[in-house]
Amino acid sequence: MIKRIQLKIFPNKINDTAFIDSLVRKECRSINGKISEWHIEKKSVDARKRRAFYLIQVDVYFNASRKERITYVDSYKDVSRAQEVHIIGAGPAGYFAALELIESGLKPIILDRGKNVRDRRRDLKAIQQDGVVNPDSNYCYGEGGAGTYSDGKLYTRSYKRGKISKVLDLFVEHGAKEDILIDAHPHIGSNKLPKIISEMRATIERYGGEIHFDSQVTDLELDSSKINTIVLKDGTKLKCDYVILATGHSARDIFALLDRLKVHIKAKPFALGIRIEHPQQIIDQAQYNESPRSEFLPASSYSLTAQVDRKGVFSFCMCPGGLIVPAATSPGEIVVNGMSLSRRDSAYANSGVVTSIELDELADYGFTGTFASMDFQRKVEQGIFNAGDGSQKAPAQRMTDYVNGQFSKDLNPSSYIPGLYSSNLKEILPEFVNDRIKNGLIQFGNKMKSYMTSEANIVAVESRTSSPIKIPRNKESYAHEQISNLYPCGEGAGYAGGILSAAMDGQNVAKAIFRKKNI
Repeated sequence: MIKRIQLKIFPNKINDTAFIDSLVRKECRSINGKISEWHIEKKSVDARKRRAFYLIQVDVYFNASRKERITYVDSYKDVSRAQEVHIIGAGPAGYFAALELIESGLKPIILDRGKNVRDRRRDLKAIQQDGVVNPDSNYCYGEGGAGTYSDGKLYTRSYKRGKISKVLDLFVEHGAKEDILIDAHPHIGSNKLPKIISEMRATIERYGGEIHFDSQVTDLELDSSKINTIVLKDGTKLKCDYVILATGHSARDIFALLDRLKVHIKAKPFALGIRIEHPQQIIDQAQYNESPRSEFLPASSYSLTAQVDRKGVFSFCMCPGGLIVPAATSPGEIVVNGMSLSRRDSAYANSGVVTSIELDELADYGFTGTFASMDFQRKVEQGIFNAGDGSQKAPAQRMTDYVNGQFSKDLNPSSYIPGLYSSNLKEILPEFVNDRIKNGLIQFGNKMKSYMTSEANIVAVESRTSSPIKIPRNKESYAHEQISNLYPCGEGAGYAGGILSAAMDGQNVAKAIFRKKNI
């Protein structure tokens, strides 16, 4: 017999196994049978009361043992001579599609325009320290995709997409700590993910898959309703039967290529705004009612929403104990994003604060057609770059100055390495975006104690929250509605938003190809 119980544990006892065991036995004392073992299945922090505590969900086994966790990689077989499936993009959608293909007995061949995780670091250093943007290797492009060096948050609201536990198990099999299996908001950290991604690459190659970096796809040759050839930047032509398109939300050249080939794509709403950075201590005090926080509590986070003129404003990609990083993918643009290392021990907390940009709004500003959202996104990013000094320094204001429409004579210290400069963001952000963000922040300040403060910086612009393009596909087959062997997936196709949902979408597409092959 198995009984699931829930326990409240104060932070200083969360790692005390003997104490938790005593609580388990006390909770189960009325149940007949001998406790064989117990396991924590879920763990979260509850900070709604005056004193924060952990809520843990425990499965207690009576005269029984827990089943061993499934190990997927052990079941893989060599696929080096199997049916080939080409994958464009080595992000989470691409890599998890590849692992699923291997499990199904198919051979993945991954093509990525960027570099492996180790070689990407030099380009990240160049954009951070020298303001030099490599358009093929940056925080968005390269092995592991945007998530590798932008935090590694592993949570999603998209529970209908697939089996979240399988994605988490595969991360653990490749080196992630088992904590991600039980934490309510699992997180790996940008200092840990590169090694895990490298191990995934090794698995794919060990079982016969191929991964080719510095292999930008520049053309697709079509025969009626199928792709028959993939063309690389160096002129290489690859014959193909199945193509998974997993290029991420910033692959503007791929969107342009599809449009040129008359492959149906369409504009979609996306989100745009700013990134706000508080001292972590302020967020801890607001959430935990204590400062400094207990050493047994994680850096605290928040999730806030507001309605302004019937439009949503919401926090996005909140990074407790994190850093702001430059996320431009081309020279001549400013884009910021957030990330955290595994310990989340930075002195700062940052979060995107964005609002949804609807297509009818864009039409009012003269942006229409397939690339309405993408063109608007690019115009904002380039406009902010042109307002600066030609570097990756980002414009910023103190939070209270931003809300009150005042220029900041000076700025707070920041984690953003390229640096900040004082600017009136009202003059460089679109008016309707600025108005909604400002009023949304006021509402956030009413909801969360100490949130509204001059000690926070507002930094522009947060614009890569999601793809500005959707690549339509058949709901049943997962194939493109027009090209029968093209399988768009992940964030770039408009079907995911984050590592977990992109990984699950990659798995689903791989399964769909296996089903089609075996009909």
